[in-house]
Amino acid sequence: MKKEDIGKLKAELIQFTGTEYYYFNPLFRQFRYTDGVKFLAERAGAYWLLDYIFSNQSHKSLRGQGFQVWKIRVKQDDSATITVEDGNNNVLKRFRLEYTDFPLEEFDLWLIDKVLILPSEY
Repeated sequence: MKKEDIGKLKAELIQFTGTEYYYFNPLFRQFRYTDGVKFLAERAGAYWLLDYIFSNQSHKSLRGQGFQVWKIRVKQDDSATITVEDGNNNVLKRFRLEYTDFPLEEFDLWLIDKVLILPSEY
């Protein structure tokens, strides 16, 4: 994604407040996501990230956590770290990705009671 497209994507994402619809992946029916998350997944080619978040809910440290902050940080070499926090800066789990094509250097998503949202949609 070009630098100007990344700037445009960031500007478009912060305009999402609330949601009109909730979506789900048939593989993870118990989880929902919002209009803003759907927009991010489509524009950034990041449906994999939604699947990653939902598929990792079985980890002992994440089970039963009603509020989770998922922080993706992409490095210069296209590797990334994903840190999951409880909303009070307490780290619940860390993941390392050897490669990602996620276009944003850093981005946060919130999973609240099985609904994945953009922070601006809270």
